[in-house]
Amino acid sequence: MSKSKNFLIEPADDDIRLDRWFKRHVPDLTNGQVQKLIRTGQIRIDGQRASASQHIKAGQELRLPPLAAGMTESHSDENAYKPSFTHKKNDIRKMTIFEDDYVLVLNKPHGLAVQGGTGIKKSIDDMLEALTDAKQGKPKLVHRLDRDTSGILVIAKNIQSAMSLTKAFRQKNTEKTYWGITIGVPGISEGIIDAPLAKTGEKSMISDSEPNAKNAVTQYRIIDKAKKLAAFVEMQPLTGRTHQLRVHMASLGTPLLGDRLYAPHEHALSALKDSIPTGTLHLHARKIIIPHPHKGLIDVTAPLSSDMAKTFKWFGF
Repeated sequence: MSKSKNFLIEPADDDIRLDRWFKRHVPDLTNGQVQKLIRTGQIRIDGQRASASQHIKAGQELRLPPLAAGMTESHSDENAYKPSFTHKKNDIRKMTIFEDDYVLVLNKPHGLAVQGGTGIKKSIDDMLEALTDAKQGKPKLVHRLDRDTSGILVIAKNIQSAMSLTKAFRQKNTEKTYWGITIGVPGISEGIIDAPLAKTGEKSMISDSEPNAKNAVTQYRIIDKAKKLAAFVEMQPLTGRTHQLRVHMASLGTPLLGDRLYAPHEHALSALKDSIPTGTLHLHARKIIIPHPHKGLIDVTAPLSSDMAKTFKWFGF
């Protein structure tokens, strides 16, 4: 049975409204329940009665009654509440490869979702709550990466930067470069794949006839190859469709290594499974050049993940 608990307000929650704290940390508690607990004096700040609109300060002590304390427990894997904002902030800092007053650029690891959803317990969007600023608000996503794709993810620090960066992506005023390893070697060393894609469930497919098909164009070139076994390919998406690079490379008969959706399982793992991490999708957002929201250009390169670096070394790329 849950008991009343005291929590220390962390720096990431400094100067936010008390009701906003509950939305962040106890989302299962309805606004009506929060209001009732506050009205009846069951929620206390430094021992004093609180109000929903009250701005809380870092270092203050928040007392939660059993109902709210029990709901914080339900959101922890270990069935015990942890003040996780500090950990989230540290995780974001470890991924950061560029930052100024307007923009944050992360090197996202393989397997980490950009946004939450069914069955997703951890995401970049959730972690960005820890960087919420009293003046600028929560940093904002301006584009996406697949959960299994590693590499560059651009974040806007305020609404003005978000509008500028979103416009640059929408108008294709960006240069994005991806690195990947294909199973087998494309028959043509470089070229442009112009094949429309249609979304079907969790997958995309090349289609000229589907009503939801959209134009999709990828430029690619082989940088290196390991006989006929695999190739190190550089790709530049000239459009931004779901799974575009994965589908286009598979359409050449050379799917990306570790691609569980678009590479036959036996083919993807056959001769390599005991030597390299074939369970990792070998697709990495390596570089981006995009207009800075304030002045000049952002030109950032993301180091390879340890899994991909291991595979590159194994093949001798």
